[in-house]
Amino acid sequence: MNYILAMAAPPNGGSGGGGNLISTVVMFGAIFLIFYFMIIRPQQKRAKEREKLLSNIQKGDKVVTSSGLHGSIVHIDEKTVLLQVSDNVKLTYERSAIATVVTSTAAVKENN
Repeated sequence: MNYILAMAAPPNGGSGGGGNLISTVVMFGAIFLIFYFMIIRPQQKRAKEREKLLSNIQKGDKVVTSSGLHGSIVHIDEKTVLLQVSDNVKLTYERSAIATVVTSTAAVKENN
């Protein structure tokens, strides 16, 4: 009988382990904060910058698509853009396929 009671008692002499629970919660909170400031927040910032880039493109901007195609924007729709890649070659791409804006017509107008 003494063997069963010895196994049922906590090893630290009777305290129920409430300190362990608090330290575990604090540790998980700290880990969440680290993940938030190192992963989630920068990702949200990049998404906002990308959305701003795609909403500010204009006709005449020179862009590079995600596949590496260079061209200038001839026409813009709500979800697509028409890129001129050569004299007689125009291709339709999704707006989200634009990776970077090389030369912006707004930047050229500001410099003049």
